[in-house]
Amino acid sequence: MRAQDSATAARTIAVTATGDSGTDHGIRAGSAPTAGIRTGDVTARSATLATDTTGPIDTTDLAGAVNPTDAADATGSRPDPLPRGTLLAGLGVVAFSLTFPSTVWGLESFGPWSLVAVRSTLAALVAGAFLLVGRVPLPERRHWAGLAVVAGGVVIGFPLLTTLALQTSTTSHAAVVVGLLPLTTAAFAAVRTGRRPSRTFWFAAVSGAVVVIVFTLQQSGGAVSRGDLYLFGALLVCAAGYTEGGRLARLMPGWQVIGWALILCLPLMAAGSAVALTLEPVRLNAHGVIGLAWVAVGSTFFGLYVWYRGMAAIGIPKASQLQLAQPLLTLFWSVFLLGETLPLAAPIAAVAVLVCIAVTQRAQS
Repeated sequence: MRAQDSATAARTIAVTATGDSGTDHGIRAGSAPTAGIRTGDVTARSATLATDTTGPIDTTDLAGAVNPTDAADATGSRPDPLPRGTLLAGLGVVAFSLTFPSTVWGLESFGPWSLVAVRSTLAALVAGAFLLVGRVPLPERRHWAGLAVVAGGVVIGFPLLTTLALQTSTTSHAAVVVGLLPLTTAAFAAVRTGRRPSRTFWFAAVSGAVVVIVFTLQQSGGAVSRGDLYLFGALLVCAAGYTEGGRLARLMPGWQVIGWALILCLPLMAAGSAVALTLEPVRLNAHGVIGLAWVAVGSTFFGLYVWYRGMAAIGIPKASQLQLAQPLLTLFWSVFLLGETLPLAAPIAAVAVLVCIAVTQRAQS
């Protein structure tokens, strides 16, 4: 029980449970446990909470005893009996797969610095409206450092570096290079959270990454350009932001994680928008406006919202492996939206990557 509960009047919690002996056990808040209830021996059927003073009882500390499956495991990821977490993370991947084509469209109307600053400013305004309507309180002081990592990685760093890269790299080339993000994220997660995924997990993850690398080199001729350096830098900062955001999404709703990260960047991005728009030419057209709208609302806010919720449900390493499909999805959008030619090797790579994803989702992490 929390410390504040111990200062209130005694409260009785009646737990009706059926164990080996078939007896009922009573727990009095603030008193020593009686009868030695073991969670392995008890199947909880119902719990009736009765208070003799006003105010609810905090039953967080009893979650493991009443229903162990409701509590997060020691590593921080929650059990996912339903595919809800996987579906949310997958929806985030679909949103992210449209980012590069939308950025190319946005660059038709805006300069790279203007596009990044304006997209972040618009996304922060949308997030701020949701936070205000929901009357969400400020995060605790201990969460602000993590939010700063999210802001630097996924709000500023990744959009800026990839936008600069797309000035010289094709969308398909950039998409496949960023296919290394799952391994980078898994490595950051292992260091940050202390988790050690199984050998099967790592074998499948590395295999998927190898497929992505081979596909990239086969299509680009193995040349390393300044755009590639931007992309490799984007991998590092984005993996750090994803890892920290996934951790925070277990402590607060995912939309609040990205929402507060965007608000944290709002003063800088608003000032950057004012300066960049005066220095870079603006040529508005339909593609440019649609591209800006998507990267601001679709990728930056909605995509990260469902992505962080998915990571909180199934764990950072498993969720990150779903991104192995992102380069191939982006290739499809590049053909459909930008008219780029789809490489013949793409279907083979797609099948191989999907197999790797299936293995990582089944492997114990």
